[in-house]
Amino acid sequence: MTQALDAILEIFTWVGFGAAVAFGVVAVVVWASDGSWLPAEAYLDDDGRTLRWIDSEGEVNSAPLADEDRDRLADEPAANIWYRHGWHDRMRFTRRPPVLRLLTGLAVGGAALGLLASALSLVAYFVRVAPA
Repeated sequence: MTQALDAILEIFTWVGFGAAVAFGVVAVVVWASDGSWLPAEAYLDDDGRTLRWIDSEGEVNSAPLADEDRDRLADEPAANIWYRHGWHDRMRFTRRPPVLRLLTGLAVGGAALGLLASALSLVAYFVRVAPA
């Protein structure tokens, strides 16, 4: 029984730390390749389908809204957005891509699994070698 428990804890340790490293590397790649996004206040056009904002260089940009984005704005005439620095007509409502939060969570979860399995392995070892 103790050999099986040791093997299971060893597997969970390696899988947890391996997943933490793998997802962490992918998260860093996604973060680095995302580029720079700057905040702006965008205003809804009269047609209700286009957002317009002024970027840091003083140029007017616009982006068409998808149906789910229009629902997000509700009846507000303005919205806080993030636009891509150095690009025209590219915006989103969040500073970082949503997949980055998922990847970071998976990396932290893998590290937690690895730490927990390591701690349980140490506890099992000391329980086994403790004098009776």
